[in-house]
Amino acid sequence: MSLLRRLGVLNRQKILFPLVKFSTKTVGDVHDSPTNESETHFGFETVKESEKWKKVHKVFEEVAASYDLMNDAMSMGVHRVWKDIFMERLGPVGNGIRLLDMAGGTGDISFRYMKYLQSLPSKDRASSHVTVCDINQNMLDVGQKRWEKLNLQTAGDSIDWVCADAEKLPFDDNTYTVYTIAFGIRNCTHIDQVLKEAYRVLKPGGRFMCLEFSHVNNEYLKWLYDQYSFQVIPPMGQILANQWQPYQYLVESIRKFPLQRDFKIMIENAGFKCVHYENLSFGVVAIHSGFKL
Repeated sequence: MSLLRRLGVLNRQKILFPLVKFSTKTVGDVHDSPTNESETHFGFETVKESEKWKKVHKVFEEVAASYDLMNDAMSMGVHRVWKDIFMERLGPVGNGIRLLDMAGGTGDISFRYMKYLQSLPSKDRASSHVTVCDINQNMLDVGQKRWEKLNLQTAGDSIDWVCADAEKLPFDDNTYTVYTIAFGIRNCTHIDQVLKEAYRVLKPGGRFMCLEFSHVNNEYLKWLYDQYSFQVIPPMGQILANQWQPYQYLVESIRKFPLQRDFKIMIENAGFKCVHYENLSFGVVAIHSGFKL
């Protein structure tokens, strides 16, 4: 269950991956101090909006190194199945696309897409571009190290790593054909603004895809899920990652996220059409999809 994911290595990375154009970008101060001091939630805690992003940022700094280990431990590996299904629902996306993988620091979604490109016959190949974007540099660092080890060479394709805020993306309008965000949108302060930005940077006809923890739709299973979440996950975080609070925040933040139907309405309010959602594992997670038409 997923939780809450440069310049010196650039030349080395180009040597390792001669077939892939590789670049890293950091976009200034990714979150200016807002003047609006309205309150919001950080898990079950009430905080000022100007404080939430700092707290979330600290959480992911602390868990970045143990992120993959904890994902496997907490979900018993099921998070990999969820992400595979997510990519199946996205595909076949073909090639020659521009994919923005938001909150994609450790690269799980982007790497799945790159592997898909590798499976295509060379005669059917057209250059694609992936931007892995995350507000947390530590998560991006983990993703880049994984990229080195995976050696996902795809001739003519390119990948960028950009440290930026989902609420204020540094990209031009109508730039991407696909926008994905997996297990990240619930950590944002203004979800409506994230959705508006996703709509802005997508090209007409572009697709928005979101994979996120959601709400179990069976009362008996919900009770079991709550017991596991609150009684097992934080202690597991303490034992395996020496971190309790980040995993306490995780289970609390899930309960504060909108219900599936309410999130669907938010996506529609951002301008997306043909919006629908699909529950996985009885609603433990849900896939939401929409198009910019």
